[in-house]
Amino acid sequence: MPYIVIDLEWNQAMSAKSSVFNHLPIHLRGEIIQIGAVKLKDDLTPGEEFQCDVSPVWFRKMHYKVKKLTGFDNARLAHGIPFKQALEQFLDWCGPDCTFMTWGYDDSGIMEQNCIIHDLDIDWMGQWVNLQIIYNMLTDDPDRNQKSLETAMEHFGIEQTRVAHDALGDAYNTALVCSRLDLRRGLADYDRLARQLSRHVPESGGSGPAPLEHNVSPSYPTREDLWQAVEQSQAVCPDCGKALERTRWVSQGDHRYMSLAECEEHGAFLCRIRLRCTEDGSWLANRLLYRADENMVTSFRERQAHPRRRRRRGSSKT
Repeated sequence: MPYIVIDLEWNQAMSAKSSVFNHLPIHLRGEIIQIGAVKLKDDLTPGEEFQCDVSPVWFRKMHYKVKKLTGFDNARLAHGIPFKQALEQFLDWCGPDCTFMTWGYDDSGIMEQNCIIHDLDIDWMGQWVNLQIIYNMLTDDPDRNQKSLETAMEHFGIEQTRVAHDALGDAYNTALVCSRLDLRRGLADYDRLARQLSRHVPESGGSGPAPLEHNVSPSYPTREDLWQAVEQSQAVCPDCGKALERTRWVSQGDHRYMSLAECEEHGAFLCRIRLRCTEDGSWLANRLLYRADENMVTSFRERQAHPRRRRRRGSSKT
């Protein structure tokens, strides 16, 4: 199974009250402007590299803080390629059955949001590893706090030879850290560690937590059959395995739904699904489970109180 170390750079809205958000189905926390990645070789050292700039659709003006951090300017943004094309190129370069590795949770959340906003599948995002968790375990960090990539490089005495806050540069430096870790040992114990530590890893605010689980349902002949299976499905707590008490599904539009679930011992979780029609006409569902933070709970309650109204077929806007 190939291991791909990936890093993203993204632009932000000029203001939290930007009118752009009024036209989006989700609150987009960042629009990807650069994808950088490094394949690990069989000996888990850095190998092939990938990089491309992405032209934004919604956040077209470079945020001054992002510009200062990354060096991107409006002229460079204008020469990027569309996100869909960039993602196709990236996945073709990756090949099948990859495990993706990032430094922290932010990149996977931003990538998921960008796929959703462009109405692209997220099936390929099934295997994502937060290397901070493995680093903390293998370096026996007692406080389990997030460590910066620069801290890990200093710990291993790795010299900074690539540009920081450049997607490819950061991906390459992260791959160098991987080469100094007992990565196979860390990966073997990763699932248990992720569940144990996900409650205690503080969020950086960039994109929110990554999903704890990502599953794809069996296919069903019709949407109605699939929906019946979804309604009857039972989510379980990833910490204790007990059944979660789940609310009714609330529509987010475009065959997407979310539901809030509760474990008496381990708190609230947010379930999200997307129903999808395959090429042969059958239907299946992508399901993601998150540990719900305050923003998720608030967003769900607002959507629950003000559900989307479906237009009747044949009607038109006036």
